[in-house]
Amino acid sequence: MTSPAPTYDLVLLLDPQVEEPARAKLIADTRAAIESQGELLRHDDWGERPLAYPIERKASAEYHLLQFHIASTELLNGLDRTLRLADEVLRFRIVKLAPGVSAPPDMSSGTGGARRGEAETDASESRPVTPAAASGEPLGDDPAPAETGAEAESSEVPVGDAS
Repeated sequence: MTSPAPTYDLVLLLDPQVEEPARAKLIADTRAAIESQGELLRHDDWGERPLAYPIERKASAEYHLLQFHIASTELLNGLDRTLRLADEVLRFRIVKLAPGVSAPPDMSSGTGGARRGEAETDASESRPVTPAAASGEPLGDDPAPAETGAEAESSEVPVGDAS
């Protein structure tokens, strides 16, 4: 019995200052490459959105999510090379999804939306739900739980000669 082909998310951040025909050609070429070697499950155009921090002095980017199945990872190497060289691309990320990961958020409303079956994010939570978060990748800026009393003392590592 063969296991199903893994699912991948490709998130593209395109330079909105590049002419529309060049961006459309890049998306069409990327879709064609995926469809020639795998199965394109969805393409979500999330539109132009502000960036969390400037990239190449740009304050916004045009976001696209392409979700696909492939049997061979040769396509990933080709996409990586092509997208690294493309002037239209500010950033991209290809993530292999773990089995059972829920569908990506509905970004058409412009608010980030809730995942299917989940409540809306509390207004006090400042981090939007991203495909990286859905894949289980660490987000990097979560503070460590506060240590108190003996826990803080016992977790200290002495610095010095180990011999």
